[in-house]
Amino acid sequence: MPRDADELVALLDLERLDDNLFRGHQMPSVLPRVFGGQAAAQALVAASRTVDPSYAVHSLHSYFLQPGDTGAPTIFDVDNLRDGRSFATRRVLARQHGRPIYAMTANFQRAEEGFDHQEPMPEVIAPEDAIDARAASRAADPGRDSAMDSEWDVVDFRYVGSSADGRLPEDGEETARQRFWLRVSSALPDDPFWHVAAFTYLSDMTLMGAALAPHGVRMGSPDTLIASLDHAVWFHRPFRADEWWLYDQVSPAAAGGRGLVLAKVYTQDGTLGATVAQEALLRRRTTSGGAT
Repeated sequence: MPRDADELVALLDLERLDDNLFRGHQMPSVLPRVFGGQAAAQALVAASRTVDPSYAVHSLHSYFLQPGDTGAPTIFDVDNLRDGRSFATRRVLARQHGRPIYAMTANFQRAEEGFDHQEPMPEVIAPEDAIDARAASRAADPGRDSAMDSEWDVVDFRYVGSSADGRLPEDGEETARQRFWLRVSSALPDDPFWHVAAFTYLSDMTLMGAALAPHGVRMGSPDTLIASLDHAVWFHRPFRADEWWLYDQVSPAAAGGRGLVLAKVYTQDGTLGATVAQEALLRRRTTSGGAT
């Protein structure tokens, strides 16, 4: 997995094989499957490379179909669905070993003026006052696998709190909440394209903690099986992925072995930059290591 912004850009900078056909390479990883944010970001890069630069992505909707192999390259096949005067649409299918592992539809739009409003950013502590999540995990478990810990060097995490630990204000309507400050850990190129791609990579992180909060379970618990099922992002306004952004997460429901999380993305000055939705498999493991 990438250690910094330069390695992240290199990971996402796909090889063009033919018209609308790209190959994404892997980096050494101890993860058991390809990180979902990597599949999403590489697919978005593939789609973007087939669209006129005057269009920028405004939304993506995707499904995780099969676990990806971290030792094999991924082929991204882009289908041009529409090139209109204002919007362009692409469908991307990612394959490994001849089988589909991920599917995305992305929509792009030419810049234009229009109505403008947003929900205000909640009052939260600054990133500098929040908990360094990785440092806290190392302190709580000095014997943890350092190789696994280094998988996430490309991102800074600062934990603000959840509805389970009393670090967030009481809210009788939202019992499943979580907030993080995140950013890419080093400087990205100034090109807005790389900030959208890098944010997409990071957007798959931390979300299911909000769905687990009411149940007294933490992300990474050996008693729980979690796997992303689908992922959607709406991009409202440009922002830098290498500057702090607040991931304000709420889970409206968990049922049927699945959990849904909705999240707003705010910059430090209160600008609402994006909205994210994800549903994931949430299962309790049996004592034998399987899933119920």
